[in-house]
Amino acid sequence: MFPKVNVSDLREILQYVPRFRERTFVVAVDGEVVASENFSNVLLDLAVLRSLSIKVVLVHGASYQIQRLAAERKLAISNSDGIGLTDPATLQLSIDAAIRLTNEIMEGLSSVDLRAAYINALIAHPAGILGGIDQQYTGKVERVDVKALKLLLDEGIIPVVPPLGFDGEGRTYRVNSDSIALEIAEELSAAKILYLTPSSAFATPAALPRQLSVSETQDLLKKRRTEFAPGLVSKLEYAARACVQGVPRVHVLDGGVNEALLSEVFSHDGIGTMIYSNEYQQIRRIFKKDVRAVMSLIRQSVHNEELVRRTRAEILEHLEDYWLLEIDRSPIACVALHLYPADSSAELACLHVSKAHENQGHGKKLMAFVENLAREKGVKNLFALSTQAYSYLQQKGGYEPAEPVLLPAERRSKYEASGRNSKVLLKALRS
Repeated sequence: MFPKVNVSDLREILQYVPRFRERTFVVAVDGEVVASENFSNVLLDLAVLRSLSIKVVLVHGASYQIQRLAAERKLAISNSDGIGLTDPATLQLSIDAAIRLTNEIMEGLSSVDLRAAYINALIAHPAGILGGIDQQYTGKVERVDVKALKLLLDEGIIPVVPPLGFDGEGRTYRVNSDSIALEIAEELSAAKILYLTPSSAFATPAALPRQLSVSETQDLLKKRRTEFAPGLVSKLEYAARACVQGVPRVHVLDGGVNEALLSEVFSHDGIGTMIYSNEYQQIRRIFKKDVRAVMSLIRQSVHNEELVRRTRAEILEHLEDYWLLEIDRSPIACVALHLYPADSSAELACLHVSKAHENQGHGKKLMAFVENLAREKGVKNLFALSTQAYSYLQQKGGYEPAEPVLLPAERRSKYEASGRNSKVLLKALRS
C-alpha cells in the first residue's frame, strides 16, 4: 500500500508525472537513514516512483554501519566515510558492513514488491597520495558500467550500488557514496540526484535555504562551511559539482522525515534544499493561460488586504504589464509595471512572493527587474501604493514616502475612489 502523499493538490502532482516518466533518479541514502525507523517509508516512496515509470538507481553509504561494526569488534578504524585514509583493517570492516547492508536493502525493496539487484558497476582506482599521505584503500570512481545499469533499468529493476569499487586486478576500494551518486547520475544523464541525509546532520544552528544555484552553493560553502555538519558539506559540494557536470537538479533531504522524497519531487515548494543549474529561475511575461495562476498566487494577500483585488478581466486587459518569477516552471512570485507615459512615470504593482519562498530575495529581484524595465521604457519616476508593505519597499527598494498629489491624474482618481488609504511611495530612476 502506498503512503499518502502530503501535497496540497493532486493536480500539482500530475503536472510533474509526464516530465519525469522514463527519466532516471539517483537516490543516495546514508547508512544512518537505512538504519532509521523511517527507512520503511522511504522504500514505499521508491515504490511510488517506480509505479509512475520513473527509473531509480539506489546508492547507499555505510559509515554508520562501519562505525557500529568496529565498536562491536572492538577495532579502531582509520576512516568511515570514504573520504579519509582507509587502511587494510578498515577496508575489511567496510566490505563486511556494506555487503550486509546491501542485502538488508534488497530485502526491504522486495518487501514492497520491487525488483532489485546488487551490481558491481564501479571501476575504481586508488585516491593516491593526498597531502603527503597515501590514502591506501580509499578509491575514486574511474568508470561506471553504464551498459549494465541500463540493462537493469530497462527491465524495471532497481540497481543497488554499495560504496565499494573494484579495479582491473580484483582489488576493492572504499568509495564515498556521495561521489558515486554524482558519477552515476552524470553517466546516465539522470534528471535528479536525491541525497537522503540523517536528521542528525540538520541539528546545526545554520539552516539551508530551499533553493540554491550553483554559484550560491559555492559561495555558501566558502563563507559558512563550518556552520554545517560534515555530511551536509559533502553533499553540497557534490551537488554543485553535479549541476556543473550536467545534472539539472540535486536535492538534499532529511531522510528521517516521512514522505520527504515525494513531497520534494511532486510539489512546487518542496521540503528540502534544491541545488540547480543557473537556468532554473526565470522572469517572464504572463500569457492568458497564466491568469489563473496569478490570481491563485495573490488570493491570500488580497484577502488580507495587502493587495487590491483584481478580476480576471482586469488582468487580461493589461496582460502585457504582468510578469511571473518561475522556479522549475512553477510560478512563485509576480509583479506588474503599469505605465503612465504622459507623466514619464510608472507604477510597481501586484508585487507578491508565495509564502514558501519568502525571505529568499525574490521580492528584491523582482523590484530590480521592474526598475530596469522601467528605465528601458524611459520612465523617470516609479511609484508604488501599499497598505502593509511600505516599510519593505522603503528598506529594500529605496522608495521614499510621497503625497497622493504627485500621482498621475488618472491614477490619483483611482486611488481616491478605492478608499484603501494606501501609503504612496516614490523612487526617482537614474538613467
